[in-house]
Order: sequence, then C-alpha cells, then structure tokens
Amino acid sequence: MMYNTLIMTKDKKFLLTLLLILLVETIWSACSPYDVQVWWTEFLTACFLVVPLVCTYKKFQFSNLAYFLIFLFCFLQIIGAHYTFERVPFDYVTQLFNFERNHYDRVAHFTIGLSSFLVSEFTWRKKIIPSFKWAAFFGIVFIMAVANFWELVEWTYAEIDGGSAGLAFLGSQGDIWDAQKDMLMDTLGAIVACGLFYWHFNFGKQRT
Repeated sequence: MMYNTLIMTKDKKFLLTLLLILLVETIWSACSPYDVQVWWTEFLTACFLVVPLVCTYKKFQFSNLAYFLIFLFCFLQIIGAHYTFERVPFDYVTQLFNFERNHYDRVAHFTIGLSSFLVSEFTWRKKIIPSFKWAAFFGIVFIMAVANFWELVEWTYAEIDGGSAGLAFLGSQGDIWDAQKDMLMDTLGAIVACGLFYWHFNFGKQRT
C-alpha cells in the first residue's frame, strides 16, 4: 500500500496526512522546548521548506515520493527543535554502535540530502535540464552547495549569538570535523536520492 502511494504522482489525501502529522508534531514540539530561541531557529528552517511547497502546489505538483522525502527531514528537524539536536533521546543507537556522541544530527543531514530528489525532479520535468542523468547529477551538486552554505550559516549564527543557543544550533558537540562530516552525510543522502530518482521515474513507473 505504501509503495503504491509513493509511486502515485498526485494524492491529496496522502499529502494532507503528512501535513497533519507535521502540525501535530509542531504543537508537541512547541510545548516546553529545551531552548525557545533554538526552537524558533530550527522550526523556521522546516517552515522554509514546507511553506513554499504548499504555496506553489497548484502551479507545480511534485511526486508523492518527493514530498515524502522532504517530510522525513522536517519531521526530524521539528524533533530536534524541541530537544536541540545534541539532546534528542538517541541513546539506543549511540550505545548500540558505541558512539562517543549523539549522531541524531547526522541522520537529519542525511535526510536533507535526500531532498535533492526534488531538485532533480523539478529541473527534469520543467526541461531546465532535459537530460535525465544530468538532472540527477545536478541534484547531488546542488545539495553539496547548499550543505556548504548551511555550515557557513551555522558558523555565522554561532558567532553572532555568542552563547548557548548559538552552540546548540551549531551542534558540533566538540567535534572539530563536525562541518565536514555533516557535509558528507548531506552528500551521501543526495547520492541515495539520485538512485531513488532513477528508480521512481523508470522502474517504479513501469509497475503502475
């Protein structure tokens, strides 16, 4: 059932369900967050992705899979907004792999990498990049550029704030290579999305 839903290009009930989940999650997240300033910063990041997609829906509808992938990131982002990313209850995974730090933020970076699917789909379907393979590759390059820009944003915010909120938003947890590892996770997510893009518009569509 889930497979068929993701394959479909237009399914308003599915999309409304995703929005409802995010709305309920937002209400929960806004209740007594660890740091109100951090909550607003992280929450507005999710809004920056969701609101434009809602506003432009009548003009351009992405595939359900594209919307689902952006939903995954926003879902994790709103959880991180409530706790701050380094304090999200992720102990089971940390202990299972004997990690020295909370890697919840790495998972979130991987999911934002998956959003390259939207970039590839938009540029290909709008014939901005008529080549299917080059559209897929452009999605990866685009996310790599965004990942670099976002690390600069985090650094700038932390410098300007100069306090605990800035450090929480930066989320390095003492790792001097945090920015590079975050960019790597973004890139890996984009590579996976490239494969999903190929599957969805080739193999997946053939089964509908």
